[in-house]
Amino acid sequence: MTTQLGVVMDPINTIKPGKDTTLAMLLAAQTRGWPLRYMEMGDLFMRDGEAFGHARPLQVRDDNHNWYTLGPGETVALGSLDIILMRKDPPVDAQFTYATHLLERAEAAGACVVNRPASLRDANEKLFTAHFAQCCAPTLVDSASERLRAFIAEQETAVLKPLDGMGGRSVFVVAHGDPNTSVIIDTLTQDGSTYIMAQRYLPEIRDGDKRILMIDGEPLEVALARIPAAGETRGNLAAGGRGESVPLSARDRWICQQVGSALVERGLRFVGLDVIGDYLTEINVTSPTCVRELDAINGTDISGRLLDRLAAGL
Repeated sequence: MTTQLGVVMDPINTIKPGKDTTLAMLLAAQTRGWPLRYMEMGDLFMRDGEAFGHARPLQVRDDNHNWYTLGPGETVALGSLDIILMRKDPPVDAQFTYATHLLERAEAAGACVVNRPASLRDANEKLFTAHFAQCCAPTLVDSASERLRAFIAEQETAVLKPLDGMGGRSVFVVAHGDPNTSVIIDTLTQDGSTYIMAQRYLPEIRDGDKRILMIDGEPLEVALARIPAAGETRGNLAAGGRGESVPLSARDRWICQQVGSALVERGLRFVGLDVIGDYLTEINVTSPTCVRELDAINGTDISGRLLDRLAAGL
């Protein structure tokens, strides 16, 4: 029986095809002969408790200039699809949250939704690390300037970031005594009305922010070390970092063991752990990336490995 796959993603015409993990997944699915149905969040709707999508047939190509063709749309009951990849990028805002409720109805009707919609709501990529505090550097989540300043002084240098960001946006490294501290805190917390995260600055970022990809709670054999560009403190590829494939250290494997069973329990089947030095910094569950970079370096097919696992469970 042919596997019917749907994808919910950002507009496909806006992606960078040479780097896009969602496109890698779609290429792997197409190679397996699976029909593809394309949707954006605005295409999802619910009628009398049943989830539907205005879905368009999709063909994809590994071509940086001509990577997709869409056919005419039609209404599809989401529960009739075998697998739905929820690959909309953050922020996890109200619209994203509402979409997970619709996808939860599709899940109840029999679709395998990856990652599980309820867990996408619950597992904030920054805050979820609190479940594994033994793996993390000193961390404060707060909106109060006084306590954030005290934390910076205690750590001497700290990283401050919003709880809903991605790609290294709005991430600041702040040293004790930095004259810009007040404006950075006021801006990130929106004058004390919004929680942010502060973490001890880890100088090991020089050697890269490692992205460890996890499939069904198990890590891949190698990680992508994202090395900051000259003059940068962020390793994110979107911020100009370069990627190198590196083997997992013993500490990396220990972190994966600490986190793995919780991912499985929550139906978080494809996840990216961010590790700097010996510490877990984020758990990426919405639309983890770095597949294309690792595949290019190592000649692997990470997407195919994931899809085969998903299909085996149908």
